[in-house]
Amino acid sequence: MNPLPPLEPLLDARALHTRRQFFGRSALGIGTAALASLLGRDARAGAAPRGQPGIGGLPHFAPRAKRVIYLFQNGAPSHVDLFDYKPMLRQWHGKQIPDEVVGGRRFSTMTGGQTARPVLGEITRFAQHGRSGAWVSDFLPRTAAIADDLCFVKSMHTEAVNHAPAITYFLTGAEMAGRPSMGAWLSYGLGSESEDLPAFVVMTSRDKEASCGQIFYDFYWGSGFLPSKYQGVAFRGRGDPVLYLSNPAGMSREMRRGLLDDLAALNEAKRRDFGDPEIATRIAQYEMAYKMQTSVPELTDFSRESPATLALYGPDVTKQGSFAYNCLMARRLAERGVRFIQVMHAGWDQHRNLNTQLKIQCQDVDAPSAGLIQDLKQRGLLDDTLVIWGGEFGRTPFLQGKIEETKQWGRDHHPYVFTIWMAGAGVKPGLTYGSSDDFGFNPAERKVHVHDFQATVLHLLGINHERLTYKFQGRNYRLTDVHGHVVRDLLA
Repeated sequence: MNPLPPLEPLLDARALHTRRQFFGRSALGIGTAALASLLGRDARAGAAPRGQPGIGGLPHFAPRAKRVIYLFQNGAPSHVDLFDYKPMLRQWHGKQIPDEVVGGRRFSTMTGGQTARPVLGEITRFAQHGRSGAWVSDFLPRTAAIADDLCFVKSMHTEAVNHAPAITYFLTGAEMAGRPSMGAWLSYGLGSESEDLPAFVVMTSRDKEASCGQIFYDFYWGSGFLPSKYQGVAFRGRGDPVLYLSNPAGMSREMRRGLLDDLAALNEAKRRDFGDPEIATRIAQYEMAYKMQTSVPELTDFSRESPATLALYGPDVTKQGSFAYNCLMARRLAERGVRFIQVMHAGWDQHRNLNTQLKIQCQDVDAPSAGLIQDLKQRGLLDDTLVIWGGEFGRTPFLQGKIEETKQWGRDHHPYVFTIWMAGAGVKPGLTYGSSDDFGFNPAERKVHVHDFQATVLHLLGINHERLTYKFQGRNYRLTDVHGHVVRDLLA
């Protein structure tokens, strides 16, 4: 690409004195640096790949994790049926849960007006596993087999009682959409080790029966007020993972390269006139799309994976768009230097079909989740990869509906205590942290809030959560807002 001539001094001075130019240029900041870095690398023939840099001064200290794989279970897995064994539920089965336990808590509209709240005993069987003695349901046998590699947090709690706000809270630190997601913060702060793949990739799947209406909103992986180059790139579940990855008929790769060079020159001229960081984003994203034409076909080619590796993830591993497929893709993205990989699976919203759908949902995710941990571990990647498994809240220990209607048993949303697990870089394996009360209703000890969880994840990546900020509308924002403490007892 030919360098552009400098602007005329008179025109440049005039541009600098307009209100639009003043604010546009002052907001450019990181976008200019990113653009200069991008164009500079392209100009250096034969330069070694350097990935995509983040902002200066990060990490704040030596990280334990280089990357994150977040296996987000949309709809909220039932903690009292899967991980949080409570014999009291079986003893009280069918009886009204004590009012002093509920304590005036609010629930979704589905049980908000329900006066009869009979306790529902677990519908699964629990056993202790491994040297750690972790309690895991028989619906998750593969997860149970790796219990000593996992760190269970059984005292998680949140504030939102409905799905979208609760998911948004976990992923962005706020219940309302508009804030940057966790992956966007890390893409902005740390960049990526990959030269030809995005720093932040998202993949989605859902239960085969399409039993619930969970929607994947773009703001779950949005960049909020950060430049849009930091938003997640969503891979599709069918066809090309990214739209328009293939060249149109009649266009060669060389022709596309020339087109992008000319387009970059036009965009750069416009950027110099208006100082808009989104123009720098556009240039960078066009360039990334060009690089992905080569990297993505290799990424999605499983032909060199051994039969033993494929077996780890279960029978659906070769079905594009399945949770198993996405978990293997997550491992392949991790070993190629992608910073944040968000794998979202919907179908856990069992309001009226707990007796039938919970087991099916567990079968969908059990082998792929455990297989991912085993695969990362045998490749030495678990040492610097943090894996997180969990939903936006738990499910009520009491029944939604009537106890005699067995086929329609279900549980409502329960934000007051629930379980997630983590594994890999920097967390203590074989640890069960915190606990709930005898009914699995409230935290009993070592409460962990969503912002505490976020602060801990950033800490494992070498980031002081109070120092990773971005100024927007006169205020310095951060993922944890003005809250959060690192849960140091979880750290290895």
